Amino acid sequence: MSDIGLALQLEQVSKRYTGMLAVDGVDFDVRAGEVHALIGENGAGKSTLMNIIAGAFADYTGRILIGGQEVALHSPVAAKRHGIQMIHQELSLARTLSVAENLLAGRLPARLGILDRRALRAEARALLQRVGLDSLDPATLVEDIGQHEAQLVEIAKALGNRPCILVMDEPTSALSRDEVKHLFEIVRNLRRQGLAIVYISHHLPEILEIADRVSVMRDGKKIATREMRDVTQADLVEMMVGRAAAADLYSRKARPAPGKEKLQVRGLTRIGVFHDVSFSVRCGEILGIGGLAGSGRTELARALVAADAPDAGELLLDGCPVRPKRLSDAIRLGMAYLPEERKTLGLALRLSAGENLLAALIPRLTRRCHYSARRGDGTLGRLMGLLQVHPSDPQVTVHNLSGGNQQKVLLAKWLAVEPQVLILDEPTRGVDIGAKVIIHRAIEDVAEQGRAVILISSDLPELVSLSDRVLILRHGRMIREMPRESLSEEAVLLAANGGVGDV
Repeated sequence: MSDIGLALQLEQVSKRYTGMLAVDGVDFDVRAGEVHALIGENGAGKSTLMNIIAGAFADYTGRILIGGQEVALHSPVAAKRHGIQMIHQELSLARTLSVAENLLAGRLPARLGILDRRALRAEARALLQRVGLDSLDPATLVEDIGQHEAQLVEIAKALGNRPCILVMDEPTSALSRDEVKHLFEIVRNLRRQGLAIVYISHHLPEILEIADRVSVMRDGKKIATREMRDVTQADLVEMMVGRAAAADLYSRKARPAPGKEKLQVRGLTRIGVFHDVSFSVRCGEILGIGGLAGSGRTELARALVAADAPDAGELLLDGCPVRPKRLSDAIRLGMAYLPEERKTLGLALRLSAGENLLAALIPRLTRRCHYSARRGDGTLGRLMGLLQVHPSDPQVTVHNLSGGNQQKVLLAKWLAVEPQVLILDEPTRGVDIGAKVIIHRAIEDVAEQGRAVILISSDLPELVSLSDRVLILRHGRMIREMPRESLSEEAVLLAANGGVGDV
């Protein structure tokens, strides 16, 4: 018997892919005026379940009810018609169009068949006001606004369709702490207006702060639904992974003291981005780089491997000056870079996991102009096993892997080249706790083997627990070095904001 007081109900909903039951008989509901969190490890079935709600699959089984009435959500158009809007982790905005054109895409106001620009601006401004972007000019191109503003524009675009159910998939993955607070104010206001919100996130502290209820998925099944007031973070972790992994996540194995300097950076400068940056990293050391969004961390990492050309400065590898002119030069010198954007910069999504993993080894696997992937079978099997890529079939297309398993493939790609300096930019962004534990162990293993690691991370517990030292970048300048014994989340955050004292 259905409860007509619920905004959305799923009853015994399932979805099968070839050879795999991705969602297995799931019951789920969300009330009007509620934030219902959905959590689970990568590959647990969360995104598939939400894509069913968004009308992405016509071949699901089970019943879906909206307002107590059974509906068929066999297309995105049907989902929108029934008041469902989904905000994906990868934003769907057209970067070369204006904010206003994005907000009203598919329903641009017209008069006598001609675009009514005055009405376009007026409607766009009203939508922007709902998400606190009153000062943003609707005529601004999306490519000229920041990530936080783009996230809010995406929400405003969804609200323009007057949804009764809003699904948010990892909405804070690229936001700073202050930006997350702003987003939460908007979410709470939408909840007060009676919107039913499904909130997917790997950040458990956020879930504890924003959600009213939480449902946990594992291996395609719903494990439990709980009132948020009745659970702790440790409870959620144990339900997600089937074991108490919280202690493993930010624990740290003892490592030998770092050895000699592997990489020295002297006066590295990219005009307008970062200035006169100097530091070194030693063999067997994990050197953390912290700072707020826009501090120049990613741009610095790209300059180190010649993905972007610096304007001044020098690099010394084992004491010898080096001048890589392109990324391939850096790889030959023994430097590897894992970028923060895996889907646009790191992986070829239409190729297999094996093809991606071996991509950086093509020169080594080529004999007399003949490339043979079979020469890399040993490396492939070892790294897919080490990082527990699931499914373990190297022929699976990367696009069909969960975000966490895509990230494991990307890390494996760079571990395969056995770099002497491994530069990691947000290596665990958007992955679950189980995947984080595996990735952290792999990073520590690299350091234990005597190689140097540079770790850029906005995840403060990760930065603090893994790093031997942390350098703070602010407004493109290196302003502070923090030794291991003075590291804490509070101290790093204070330093990143320009503070000088220890907390």
